Amino acid sequence: MNNSNPLLKEFEYAPFSKIKTEHFKPAITQAIEMARKEIETITNSEKNPNFQNTIEALEFSGNQLDRVTSIFFNLNSAETNKEIQEIAQEVSPILSEFRNDIILNKALFERVKAVFDKKDKLELSAEQQTLLDKKYKAFARNGANLPAEKQEELRKIDKQLSSLSLNFGENVLAETNKFELHVTREEDLKGLPESFKEEASSVAETRGKEGWIFTLEYPSFLPFMKYAENRELRKKMALAFGSKAFHGDELDNRENVLQIVKLRYKRAQLLGFKTHAHFVLEERMAETPEKVNGFLEELLEKAKPAAQKEFKELEDFAKELDNIDRLEKWDAAFYAEKLKQRRFNLDDEKLKPYFKLENVINGVFEIAGRLYGIQFNEVTDIDTYHPDVKTYQVNDEDGKPIALFYADFHPRPGKRDGAWMTGYKSQYVKDGKQERPHISIVCNFTKPSKTRPSLLTFNEVTTLFHEFGHALHGMLADTTYPSLSGANVYWDFVELPSQVLENWCYEKEALELFARHYETGEVIPMELVQKIKESANFHEGMATLRQLSFGLLDLSWHGIDPTGITDVKTHEDKAFEPTKLYPDVPENCMSTAFSHIFQGGYSAGYYSYKWAEVLDADTFEYFQENGIFSREIANKFKSVILSRGGTEHPMTLYKRFRGKEPSPDALLKRAGLLKK
Repeated sequence: MNNSNPLLKEFEYAPFSKIKTEHFKPAITQAIEMARKEIETITNSEKNPNFQNTIEALEFSGNQLDRVTSIFFNLNSAETNKEIQEIAQEVSPILSEFRNDIILNKALFERVKAVFDKKDKLELSAEQQTLLDKKYKAFARNGANLPAEKQEELRKIDKQLSSLSLNFGENVLAETNKFELHVTREEDLKGLPESFKEEASSVAETRGKEGWIFTLEYPSFLPFMKYAENRELRKKMALAFGSKAFHGDELDNRENVLQIVKLRYKRAQLLGFKTHAHFVLEERMAETPEKVNGFLEELLEKAKPAAQKEFKELEDFAKELDNIDRLEKWDAAFYAEKLKQRRFNLDDEKLKPYFKLENVINGVFEIAGRLYGIQFNEVTDIDTYHPDVKTYQVNDEDGKPIALFYADFHPRPGKRDGAWMTGYKSQYVKDGKQERPHISIVCNFTKPSKTRPSLLTFNEVTTLFHEFGHALHGMLADTTYPSLSGANVYWDFVELPSQVLENWCYEKEALELFARHYETGEVIPMELVQKIKESANFHEGMATLRQLSFGLLDLSWHGIDPTGITDVKTHEDKAFEPTKLYPDVPENCMSTAFSHIFQGGYSAGYYSYKWAEVLDADTFEYFQENGIFSREIANKFKSVILSRGGTEHPMTLYKRFRGKEPSPDALLKRAGLLKK
């Protein structure tokens, strides 16, 4: 081990304060060599291959590399800079090459295959069987059975893909950071809440300018679109947001999109699959693109009439209110908010004082405690990568430590948009020792101002609960093998723990625990809780149509042969046709900033959000039947779903928990799209 590089020493917690940017590349290079030696030991063993000396040994190899790369790539998402981005471009192809060196190692594959071929005689546990299947498929599905020249082609494709994906993400981040709407006249702020104006004023101040500055970061962009009465400025913001990486300049992502989808298709074909979607979905609950399309079409059929009715109502409302003849995309949030206020007398600004960030965090901790008997204690002696990051020791009912939890809540220039859960250390059991996980959630919520704490919109509250649901999946993991632990499950199952937790945000019993006015301490009035519940299905048809449009766009890129596609925008417009409500905006293109599928892991998988909604509605119905804080159902959910990770097929786990397969009816009923 290198004594001067903190990443190459043994460490329990990520040593952020000791890491310098120049440590990363040597640490990754050296950790690859260490992992390579471990692989060589397995491959060159003179002992006959068995489950322990081949499959388990392979599973636990490269631990140091995993920890170093998780730190590095998490920082590249949450606290990046030019140097880190350059290193990412350098090391990604090297890592891709190393992964291929393992997958395409003939002698190693022969050992894995020898164990796989006699699996029926091995008396393995369900978890061991899953691990064996997963290891074998990792080779077979990624070229181990290909002849040498095709393996070489695969290596080239993987190298290109890792670089293109990084480049795509860097362009989106650069575009987000580049734009600012600088407002100097007070009258242009009409409609905007005082707290929001104050935040924009402080942004301008930090940039050395007079007036107010609005950006494309969500806490700035979304309220502006919802409240700004100046239609021209809304249009300016919407065009900037919708045209990210679509300007024909050095940050344009069109070529990246076309190259990525064509390389993914070529890769799938090389491996004997019809399309990239066929390759991906073989390892998903949905199984085939045909099944996914059928699922999306079924929901589209139910949601479209409701969405069209809602859209017509919104058009009429905008006409009546402001004589708007043609409703545009930059009018959507503004008039929807006005209509919602009229119908329910409910607006985010009325709710925000009850959702002080610290209270919501304590609330989600309290709910997790009531359901799963866990406790969270803030600790200040754990290294973090930014002063905003908080750390918590998580203990079980007996006070025994079960996880470390990092939380990073506010936007900054080095952080990508959105919200996500990740980890710095996996949970597993090795040599009889239980290793507990280090889990992190990263969000982009409004920062505290000079006069107010960070107050969340209701949408931000549900986002926090969502990511915390993912975190629980990681924190409550109890498996033997790291690759089957926590959120390492099929991607159309991974959203169940996150989406199901959002349901508690709408329940009186849960809201009373944390929704208190930040100045008076008053518990949220029951009429507001009632209005939150009543408004939960507001524009549900349009919201469903929007989600379906993203799923259909994803499949349109990955479920076909894309080699004939030459124009990104034309292709996208065609994919959006069945779900289209608003007039098209020629300047805008979603694909060029669709990071979930071109930078994240959701390619051929965006449908997962709706798929998991079926599971979560069905699951929450079970809780409601028994009480939302039922320890019996919570224990069952914890022991059968949360703690088991990917140790068995998700449908097997789900049926064990629920006693039956999930039905879409619970979702359609909850969304008000099913006649009761």
